[in-house]
Amino acid sequence: MSDNDGKKTLGLRSGSRPGNVKQSFSHGRTKNVVVETKRKRVVVPKPGPAKAAGGGSAKAGNPSRRPAGISDAEMERRLKALQAAKAREVDEARERAEAERKRAEDRERRRAEAEAKEREQREAEERARQKAEDEARKKQEAEEAAKKAAAAPAEPAAAPGPARGKPAPQQTPRKTDREQPSRTPRKGRDDGGRRSGKLTLNQALSGGEGGRQRSMAAMKRKQERARQKAMGGAVEREKVVRDVQLPETIVVSELANRMAERVADVVKSLMNMGMMVTQNQTIDADTAELIIEEFGHKVVRVSDADVEDVIKEVEDNPEDLKSRPPVITIMGHVDHGKTSLLDAIRDTSVTSGEAGGITQHIGAYQVKTKDGAKLTFLDTPGHAAFTSMRSRGAQVTDIVILVVAADDSVMPQTIEAIHHSKAAGVPMIVAINKIDKPAADPDKVRAELLQHEVIVEKMSGEVQDVEVSAVTGQGLDELLEAVALQAEILELKANPDRAAQGAVIEAQLDVGRGPVATVLVQQGTLHQGDIFVVGEQYGKVRAMENDRSERVKDAGPSVPVEVLGLHGTPEAGDVLNVVETEAQAREIAEYRHEQAKEKRAAAGAATTLEQLMQKAKDDENVAELPVLVKADVQGSAEAIVQALEKVGNDEVRVRVLHSGVGAITETDIGLAEASGAPVIGFNVRANAPARNAANQKGVEIRYYSVIYDLVDDVKAAASGLLSAEVREKFIGYAEIKEVFKVTGVGKVAGCLVTEGVARRSAGVRLLRDNVVIHEGTLKTLKRFKDEVAEVQSGQECGMAFENYDDIRPADVIEIFEREEVTRTLE
Repeated sequence: MSDNDGKKTLGLRSGSRPGNVKQSFSHGRTKNVVVETKRKRVVVPKPGPAKAAGGGSAKAGNPSRRPAGISDAEMERRLKALQAAKAREVDEARERAEAERKRAEDRERRRAEAEAKEREQREAEERARQKAEDEARKKQEAEEAAKKAAAAPAEPAAAPGPARGKPAPQQTPRKTDREQPSRTPRKGRDDGGRRSGKLTLNQALSGGEGGRQRSMAAMKRKQERARQKAMGGAVEREKVVRDVQLPETIVVSELANRMAERVADVVKSLMNMGMMVTQNQTIDADTAELIIEEFGHKVVRVSDADVEDVIKEVEDNPEDLKSRPPVITIMGHVDHGKTSLLDAIRDTSVTSGEAGGITQHIGAYQVKTKDGAKLTFLDTPGHAAFTSMRSRGAQVTDIVILVVAADDSVMPQTIEAIHHSKAAGVPMIVAINKIDKPAADPDKVRAELLQHEVIVEKMSGEVQDVEVSAVTGQGLDELLEAVALQAEILELKANPDRAAQGAVIEAQLDVGRGPVATVLVQQGTLHQGDIFVVGEQYGKVRAMENDRSERVKDAGPSVPVEVLGLHGTPEAGDVLNVVETEAQAREIAEYRHEQAKEKRAAAGAATTLEQLMQKAKDDENVAELPVLVKADVQGSAEAIVQALEKVGNDEVRVRVLHSGVGAITETDIGLAEASGAPVIGFNVRANAPARNAANQKGVEIRYYSVIYDLVDDVKAAASGLLSAEVREKFIGYAEIKEVFKVTGVGKVAGCLVTEGVARRSAGVRLLRDNVVIHEGTLKTLKRFKDEVAEVQSGQECGMAFENYDDIRPADVIEIFEREEVTRTLE
């Protein structure tokens, strides 16, 4: 029978039947396999003599040793299959040997290439070193020859002798035979650290060798060490000893970072010391010092205040300084035309955007003149409540333009602006505005400025004065020329190529953009992406916008920009400094926050128990009006709080429970409800949850856009807490002529009304020798026998006092009425 006799799989033809068995493995894996189920076959011999297989018996083998029921063809097929399997095993063994030989050749080739490359690199380095030595030797010989020629010019220059042959450096002997690592096979692992065989659950959990399972990073480090060893490099790196700055307390992860050690190793060392800590816990300096010494590093003890040492006050070299635009602050009394004057200079309309036509924020703008020069203007409010704003404007400015209305002359905020300018030590230019009005009298302004030691040039002084009109534009060019002249005298310069430093002019919490700070850059250049710290806050410059709401990438000295990317709203007036890393910025901000908190706590703790008792006793009769204030910018909130703290007297006062920047939130409503206080929103609104909470809890929310109206309404509300003033009005006098004793009534005085009128509803006092001996009310007032309501002057009547009988003739009865007068706060 031939090989193509049957197409079926090898097996019994009729003695088995196929079936499926489901095998289960570890980790929930299963597999279906096909098996054959054998059945016992009963062979019944056929009657008659058995035929001997002719030619096939030799091929089929001995019939007596053949299993029962196997035919010659089946036996021949099985033998052929067995021979084919043996042939395949021989071929596979030969292929494996060939593949192993090729891999060995490939490894040898790569090793030879690496050695050749290393040898070429060493030869190139040797050639470069020898060339550098030759050049240095030639240069030295040339210098010696020049010195000899200069020392003996009369003698003929000696020809330089042949260069001394320097023996070539000994070549590094080639390493022909590298020590091959011993290949001692281990159970479960091969020579490369790779696992062989099956991965059991126990090995996976215990790491295969009773230890922790290695991470991918550890495996990569091991492979790198093996590669370096194969290349002949150093396997172990030298220990780098670092100077670790150690504050009073430090987080475990930060300690590991400063030592450049693994966090797990540091935690393990702490656990060996008996401290069960995690990487986010804080340890004291003594414990950290032990850990640092254990890892072989040096300890540098620093205090918490040293975190601010990264902000270095560097002195700029004179050659690095470049000219910068001047910063001009416009100051003056309210409604004297400061913003209108700036509008005329900018040729824009800023006033139209201000509520009530008055400035309530510090505005920062940059103007380009016709000559191409840039000027930075700061517009400050003139209202009395914005004193601190004007003070900040004077502190960051180079030149002050004092705006005085020609028809209104010098006013209180004008005098205050003069004081701020003098305190800051900045030059002043007087702009006499509203010169176009009929009532304008500029000479009167100049004369009144003399009273405050401001002597203008027209009065033979040094202060420049310009008559301007924001409406007609008169004198604007002369004003800009005066500013340019003053800036030229000051020679304003700054270094733009250093870390930026600036002042926060204004800060606010924008709903869509988050905390936003208006920063005037004073030194260096502020770039997008810089990490900075400002006051108790820090952040990264996410974006910057100029005064025209255009995105900019950087801002140089004297450029005002709005900075986005803060983690919180800073205080107006804080200083912005750029630092190198976010960790430094966070440390400085946290240190400043802790210092401010300790200062506030110390201020509260300084009050003794006796002082607290005395204050409680003094405040016992003082009525308070609690309020919550939310404003759009930090400067406005500060000004409103300062204005409200001045409202009140010895009987009533306003107490600001909380002030902040941003929209009115549900938290503010909860605080207002607990305190029974109204919520005041200045240029902000309540969000939807806050409005719903206010309606449910009955909390009043008042919105304002002009600070005048806000202060006036709070004054009116505080006036309602004042007790009404009681005034006495004398309406008449009566003299007792005779005293009668009436049964059931008591003593009754027969009186004559000498002045005014006597009313029964009025109050009475009994005077004896002009001394008050009783004050009370009348029990009865009769004329003849009738009870009457009042008795006119010149008539007689009978009077009896309530619960008082000690009356005598010639006593005087004083009759008066009380009236309540509503009081208001001035």
